[in-house]
Amino acid sequence: MFALIDGNSFYVSCERAFNPRLIGKPVVVLSNNDGCCVARSDEAKALGIKMGEVWHLAKRKPELKNVIAASSNYALYGDMSRRVFEVLTDEFQHVEPYSIDEMFLHLPNDDPGIVDHCRRVRDRVRTEAKIPTCVGIGPTKTLAKLANKRAKTEKSMRGVCDMSDAKIRAEAFEAMDISDIWGIGRASVTKLNNMGIFTVQQFTALPSGAVRKLMTVTGQRTHAELLGLSCMPMSEATPDKKTVSVTRMFGRPVETWTDMREALAAHALRAAEKCRKHGLVASGMQVFMHTHAHDGSPSYNGQRTFPIEPTADSFAIISQATAAGRSVWKQGPRYAKAGVILLDLKAEADVPRDLLPTVDPVRSHKLMTALDGLNSKYGRGTVKPGGISKTTSWSTRAANLSPRYTTRISELMEVRA
Repeated sequence: MFALIDGNSFYVSCERAFNPRLIGKPVVVLSNNDGCCVARSDEAKALGIKMGEVWHLAKRKPELKNVIAASSNYALYGDMSRRVFEVLTDEFQHVEPYSIDEMFLHLPNDDPGIVDHCRRVRDRVRTEAKIPTCVGIGPTKTLAKLANKRAKTEKSMRGVCDMSDAKIRAEAFEAMDISDIWGIGRASVTKLNNMGIFTVQQFTALPSGAVRKLMTVTGQRTHAELLGLSCMPMSEATPDKKTVSVTRMFGRPVETWTDMREALAAHALRAAEKCRKHGLVASGMQVFMHTHAHDGSPSYNGQRTFPIEPTADSFAIISQATAAGRSVWKQGPRYAKAGVILLDLKAEADVPRDLLPTVDPVRSHKLMTALDGLNSKYGRGTVKPGGISKTTSWSTRAANLSPRYTTRISELMEVRA
């Protein structure tokens, strides 16, 4: 048996956890550069705000004048997700994070009180991690995902929907649209609709072979999961990372090499930190920069991919990233985005040592350990290589950014008598 637990309007719930004045009000959380709506409270949804809606256009509508917009605060959201995970691992033997706000749980097959247990866990997550959730239960991951969607829409279920019983599933399927099925995209929905198939019940009634011809083996697996045959077991290990990327849209166009160099250095620093966090080293790198496709200025896309000596040393990666950036830089274009991607990642222990390395591995390890230790203790960015400013003019726009309540000592909430 599986369960899927996910946070209701997760980003909004994170904001509300530390700012109760937002409860009951229409709230949206915006993407990088405060561009589009990536999370909406129920009150905002009721006003007709769509996922992905461009905010600078939407906020001009008179009916949306009272909507509160928050800039995305990923440091806060990531830490709140960690807190939810810690509660769940205390309750269940196997917990598999699927995204920042969704986690699969492995449940015992023969527990008659599992629904009540899930409700108690849901209450505990709300109390300890401050996040409201819903839980879907089923014999497969696809059914658990579908049950979760039903738990969100039917208030009588008190946040938990159990689809482990085939008879209950059959009744529910008659009223559920095929677009609700996890793993069936827009193109497949259109194909099925053209065949007169609109509900989950109609889809499950199709022969397995017909589904495979129409939607390949992936669709056939989804079809089998809806019939109760588990094709996607719990992942016991995290798949190996092959790349690490840090790419950002600029808050304003970058027009000087000084600003671009600083941006690439900051991206390279973050990419190196991610590598070390997973015990990996990179053997290749890609650096790119490009203009905006629709702002009317001359178009340019500069990119360079090249091998590097295996490393996760911040100074070595910054040096090579900025050198590569300089080689593709052109004066004149107004750059909208840049990024650093580290390639061919391997576990540090699996990489053979060079006889004459350009970076002393012992000195590098000690220095990076000290750097990571200080930043872990006092907050990321406390200690960083020279040439990277704390505040920049090109940084991502975040006009309505809430404090990082749980990950920065300087931004902790204060209680005053």
